[in-house]
Amino acid sequence: MTEFTDIPVIDAAALHAGDQSNLIEAFRTAYGSTGFGYIINHGIDPALVEAVFEASRRFHALPMQDKMAIAVDRNHRGYIPIDTSTDVNSTLAEVTKPNQSASFMMMREDRAEIPGLYLSGPNQWPALAGFREPLEAYVTALAGLGHALMQVALKAAGVSDLSIMSAFDTPTIWLRLLHYPPAPAQAPKDLYGSAPHTDFGCLTILAQDDVGGLQVRTPSGNWVDAPRIPGSFVVNVGDMLHRLSNGRLLSTPHRVINRSGRERYSCPFFYDPGVATDVVPQPGTGTPRFERLNFGDFLRGELEAAYDAHKTAS
Repeated sequence: MTEFTDIPVIDAAALHAGDQSNLIEAFRTAYGSTGFGYIINHGIDPALVEAVFEASRRFHALPMQDKMAIAVDRNHRGYIPIDTSTDVNSTLAEVTKPNQSASFMMMREDRAEIPGLYLSGPNQWPALAGFREPLEAYVTALAGLGHALMQVALKAAGVSDLSIMSAFDTPTIWLRLLHYPPAPAQAPKDLYGSAPHTDFGCLTILAQDDVGGLQVRTPSGNWVDAPRIPGSFVVNVGDMLHRLSNGRLLSTPHRVINRSGRERYSCPFFYDPGVATDVVPQPGTGTPRFERLNFGDFLRGELEAAYDAHKTAS
C-alpha cells in the first residue's frame, strides 16, 4: 500500500447538486489509499455542530452522581465513565489499560426494547435542560449525510447495484459525546485516550475541537496527525464497509493521545446497517475475499469484550 503523509480533503458539494463523478473518484483515491478524509462543503449547519459541542461540555461538567444515574445499559445507551472501556480485542497494540475518556452514548430512539432485536430500546437522557433537542436534530442531519456518503462510497468501490442500501433503511446509528482529560505529564506509553483501533461499522463522521490528538496510522506504521480543519468532518471507513467493498476501501487504524494539557472534546457519529444485516462483498468488487458475517453477532462480540456494562448484561 502507498505511504501517506497527510489526510486528503474532499469537497462534497456535489452531494447536493450536479455531477458526482469527481466526488466518486476522490472517494476512490482517498479511501483506497488512506481510509480517512476531511469532508468539506457537506451541508451541515455549523451552528448545529457547535450546539452539540456545547451540550457535550455541559453534560460532562455535571456532578458524577448525575452522570452515573444514566450509566450505560445493556443496549449501549447512556454514560460511559473513564476507565471502563478497554480495547482487549486490539491486534494493533498491547492494550492493558482502559481508554482515558468518558462519553455519553445515544442511538436510535426506540419507545421500548424490541424483543429479539439487539441494541433496540430508548435512550437514557440526563436531567439537563436543552440537552436532548440539539442531539436529536444533529443525529437526523448526520443520518442523511451518512446515507448520501454511503452511496458515494459504494460507487467508489465499483458497486453498481446499490440494493445493499436497503440495509440502511433503518440504520444502526450512534452518537458519542467524548471527553478526554489531558494525559498526565509522566504518562506511560501505553496509556491512550483511545487505544489504536479500527472502527467496526461502515462510516464514522467525526466533529472534533481544536485541541488535537487524533492520529492515523500509515502502512509503514508511522502516525500522521489529523487536526481539526474548521468546517470539516473527518470521515473514515470502518470494518463493515471494508468487507462490503471487498477490501477496496480501507479501514485504517487510528488512536487518540491528548498531550495538549487541555480538555479535548469530540463527537463521532457512526452510520451502520441494520443489526440483522449479513455483510458480504458486493457485486462489482471482484472475487469475494470475505465470508458472510452477521452484523448483530459481530457487534455483540465487540461490545461484550470492550465494555464493563455488557460483561454482566443478561
